Amino acid sequence: MKINYDKTEKIGNSIINHGKYNNRIYLMKLDKNDYPQIIAILEERAKEKCYTKIVGKIPYSLKDEFIKAGYIIEANIPGFYNGVEDVTFISKYFSKDRTIIKESNKIEKIINLSQTKDKIKKQIEINEDYHFHICDENDIDQMCKIYKEVFKTYPFPIHDPKYVKETMNKNFIYFSIRVKDKIVSLASTEMDYSSKSVEMTDFATLPQYRGHGFSVFLLAKMEEKMRQRNFYVAFTIARSLSYGMNITFSKLNYNYGGTLINNTNISGDLESMNVWYKILSDIK
Repeated sequence: MKINYDKTEKIGNSIINHGKYNNRIYLMKLDKNDYPQIIAILEERAKEKCYTKIVGKIPYSLKDEFIKAGYIIEANIPGFYNGVEDVTFISKYFSKDRTIIKESNKIEKIINLSQTKDKIKKQIEINEDYHFHICDENDIDQMCKIYKEVFKTYPFPIHDPKYVKETMNKNFIYFSIRVKDKIVSLASTEMDYSSKSVEMTDFATLPQYRGHGFSVFLLAKMEEKMRQRNFYVAFTIARSLSYGMNITFSKLNYNYGGTLINNTNISGDLESMNVWYKILSDIK
């Protein structure tokens, strides 16, 4: 089955991702020169396409005009922009159904449980049968097969070798654990050099290799690499009903920043997503 993924494009100098796949507009990067006029443009686009949500990642100082236009704040990350200004995740809904949080009690339970877990304070190791490796273009076909196996659907086309190659050559680093030449676990860093922020994302472990702490190990390696590159803050947008991923980030001292309601199409259904963040280093 061919999936029509949402499109990424520009409005002025701002970057949006939109389409029926996630049934939303995602304002991924707001250029201050496009504010506040972009608010009316986004609303017009959402109504024209019958999308049920707009979600935006914006500087905290620009939130007021969005709130006046009917947006709510769903999450925050302090110091996101070069350690100077917070980022705010704001959302507006065009469907009452989309505002209803499915399994809200379970989501709250997972957040609370994650926050009670003991923090990891020592170097994380994996069994000597497994090897850490930063992926290159020779790994792409194998990577896409793993992503296809782990995720029936995903908000971005990580199943597509062209997409993975393009991101690998642009602003992503893909990290892996393998047995001999076989990749069994993956994750990536999406780096924003302009804000010194980095998203820790695309975690996938083959079912038969779960339970070995690979995600925690990879996350620690990713942090190490990002500190070397002087990134200030790391964050993730994790599936709210995933015990494993929420616990992984909490155990490595990430803070809970909020929940994005019915935000992302993963494995064939819209899921709420939890934002976790961590300050990696001082601004240099």
